[in-house]
Amino acid sequence: MSVFSTHRRAVLRRAAALVLTSALAACGDPAPKFKGNDISGTQLGKALALNDHNGQARTLQDFAGKVVVAFFGFTQCPDVCPTALAELSQVMQKLGPDADRVQVLLISVDPERDTPEILKQYVTTFDPRFLGLTGTPDQVKATAASFKAYYAKVPTEGGKNYTMDHTAAFYLFDGKGESRVLANSTIGVDAMVHDIKLLLD
Repeated sequence: MSVFSTHRRAVLRRAAALVLTSALAACGDPAPKFKGNDISGTQLGKALALNDHNGQARTLQDFAGKVVVAFFGFTQCPDVCPTALAELSQVMQKLGPDADRVQVLLISVDPERDTPEILKQYVTTFDPRFLGLTGTPDQVKATAASFKAYYAKVPTEGGKNYTMDHTAAFYLFDGKGESRVLANSTIGVDAMVHDIKLLLD
């Protein structure tokens, strides 16, 4: 056997060992492949502390065992928010029985106008299981900071009224209340269902 052949065999053995090691590492890696951005370990949203539209104080711990889908919005939002809620309603339908293990939260960035009564009427129109969350301006500010979410009041033409500019994204939490996925509001129904199912497994 030539020196070249021996060397070639050694190289091939090392390459095979590397492939095997990589394969074993992949088998031992439990990290799911989300359609949205994986934000595991970021602790986003941990300081959520608001009241739901029924007047009950809420934190993430209240939804232990459920996948939570949270997003920021307001009831007078002209497009993004109703579109997001309509899509989340479709997500719940596609999940079937698993939807009972999912909690959708709309966190209002407009506490001045979004009273609990208005929030309740708004979110339950899309799905009776959805919850609207609100609080004092300071509570909303602290919660948004915990999510690193942006919102701001924008005066409308004439200055007599206003709209709200805000982060348009879905935050997904696992059953332990840990932030896992940040998804753009345009991710689509099927991708949302995919990521939620990964968190439900």
